[in-house]
Amino acid sequence: MTAGGAPPGRDAAWVVLETRSQPAELEAFCRELESLYRANPFLEFECWQQHAPGRFHAAFCNHSNGQRVVLDGEMRRESGLAWRIDFAAGAKQHTRFEIEPRPGGSRLTITDEYRVAQDGGATAAAEVDRSLHAWGVALKTLLERDRRWGWLPGYRSLVRKLWLPMKPAARRITFLVLVIGLADIALVALGLAIYWIESAR
Repeated sequence: MTAGGAPPGRDAAWVVLETRSQPAELEAFCRELESLYRANPFLEFECWQQHAPGRFHAAFCNHSNGQRVVLDGEMRRESGLAWRIDFAAGAKQHTRFEIEPRPGGSRLTITDEYRVAQDGGATAAAEVDRSLHAWGVALKTLLERDRRWGWLPGYRSLVRKLWLPMKPAARRITFLVLVIGLADIALVALGLAIYWIESAR
């Protein structure tokens, strides 16, 4: 995670991901808008409706600022490796995604731009999405896991249809249960190995 160049607007926040994914791989990954947004660990979704390619309606609780958010978004291409999601209402005007080829991979910059508040900024400040950095970290982790395990049959489908639709808290609990389960299996295997070695003497 890095803080790249300044965002284009004054009322903006941004995060930069350096990945080992090639630009085409990263673009294909980001094209799955629902998975892209559900990867954010602070968003607890009530619904996601895809009206048409690039257009969606979503409702969720953003635990980073305590706001319930309803979004109607539409994707607009700026180039092959740059696009933005325009929002019909709310403090956030649009979110822009830009992919740049880099040695050994690519760079993804996500920029949130906000509408200028009409009341001096108090209302907009309460609606500012504070989950952007955590979203970037989660996406980077997801991309690294995809590169490591994506060759397994059914892995990507499992992540998209089962893992990401879980609530963030459920994902954390499931991960802990899996880690504890694997640790238990490793301890049992170690015990059996010691028993076998001792019995063979």
